[in-house]
Amino acid sequence: MSPVGSDEEDLTRKQRREQARADRKAMEEAAAAGAARRTRLTQLGLVVAVVVVAVVVILIATGGGKSKTPPVVGSSGATSTQKKVAALLGGIPQSGNTLGSPTAPVTLQYFGDLECPICQKFTLGALPTVIQKWVRTGKLRIEYRSLETATREPETFKLQQVAAYAAGKQNKAWYFIETFYHEQGEEDTGYVTEKYIQGIASQVPGLDLATWSADRGDAQLANQIVTDAQAANNNGFTGTPSFLIGRSGGAMSKLEYTNGPEDPTFVNEAVEKLLKA
Repeated sequence: MSPVGSDEEDLTRKQRREQARADRKAMEEAAAAGAARRTRLTQLGLVVAVVVVAVVVILIATGGGKSKTPPVVGSSGATSTQKKVAALLGGIPQSGNTLGSPTAPVTLQYFGDLECPICQKFTLGALPTVIQKWVRTGKLRIEYRSLETATREPETFKLQQVAAYAAGKQNKAWYFIETFYHEQGEEDTGYVTEKYIQGIASQVPGLDLATWSADRGDAQLANQIVTDAQAANNNGFTGTPSFLIGRSGGAMSKLEYTNGPEDPTFVNEAVEKLLKA
């Protein structure tokens, strides 16, 4: 028979071995669980990466983000814009910021901000129909006037609006305005820079860029922006696009769209009413 002390010592060693085995098993199970968790996280990360790439591809394919700068002159994008603008405006008289015959019986004043996305919707949506139906036929003239709404920085607003009015000194303001709206960047991205302005001007057909650059320093153009703002304020305008319409040389009345700025109906009905009057 073994001594009692020896039995206790054997039992203690056995317990230690069993505890060690249990500890090892627990560590192995923990390691296996950790490996499985890392595998799941890796797989999840791959899925997320695939989804992100897919979203980016979709945004690019569908035009989810607007270009911050105009297309390079001579590129397919710039050529397409130039063709659209030329087809819309070609052959229509221009004088300063006015589009249409000086003897047109009805005048529409269009207060806009070149960076305003709602103005873009009107200009690209409703305006082509209005121009074809009324301006090209000599029944309506449109005066473009400036009102700062979407542009965040006053100096940037002045930069872009003066640039448009400077093109008007060569009777090409509407080419500049239309091109800007066609190639308008995403709001609040700071895309309007001197390079951007130069890019728009370079797409205006027949614009003498040297003369245009010099004309941008004309104080009268900056004063015109102030005058436009005062006129807008006098009529209670706080947003763009805003409109006044009336018989040429007569009193002007507010004109508001009801079905969205893309629908030309509100202008068509107002012009028809004034012509009948």
